Amino acid sequence: MFTRSTLSGIVSVISTLMTENRDYLIQLDQANGDGDLGISMDDGFRALAAWLGTATEEDLGQLLRGASKVFNTEAPSSLGTIISFGVMGMAKSLRGKTEVDCAGAANALNDGVANIMAKADSKPGEKTILDSLVPGVEALVAGASAGDPARTARAAAAAAAAGSEATKEMTAVHGRAVYSASRSIGLLDGGSVVGRLIFEGIADYLED
Repeated sequence: MFTRSTLSGIVSVISTLMTENRDYLIQLDQANGDGDLGISMDDGFRALAAWLGTATEEDLGQLLRGASKVFNTEAPSSLGTIISFGVMGMAKSLRGKTEVDCAGAANALNDGVANIMAKADSKPGEKTILDSLVPGVEALVAGASAGDPARTARAAAAAAAAGSEATKEMTAVHGRAVYSASRSIGLLDGGSVVGRLIFEGIADYLED
């Protein structure tokens, strides 16, 4: 079952991955952005992991509302805001619940991604984090009833990685990269890598 403790554990693993990939994300972002991606994601997830480690709220909706505010404050960047939209979408989905099964957690993630698309006016194929989040969530939802959460999460991580890799062939339509859109072709989108790392963290936690 997915509970406050599960969420805290997953975010802790994701935070470790963001720290390990901090310099890599900075390098990716320097190609088309302002180079702060690794810093904001490392800082944001580190702060979120620390906050969740001491949180006592059992209502997952309320817990995620607080998590969204913490992340938006500690990761002051466009992607930080976008991820906060996703967390808030999950919060609305899980309001009043203290635990959910694999299918419920997958559906909450799906609602989170839908909120990102609505709030950011974006969709897959535009060289953003959605290009890894959407296939990852779709794989989670599809496999949620299989009864093997770890295997399903690893399949979702693979789908997210494939989606991230596909951004190399896409033209940027959002952010600073738009000003040199033609030069974005052939470059891996840093935001999509963040999405891949999120799903890697989920899979790593469930496998352990």
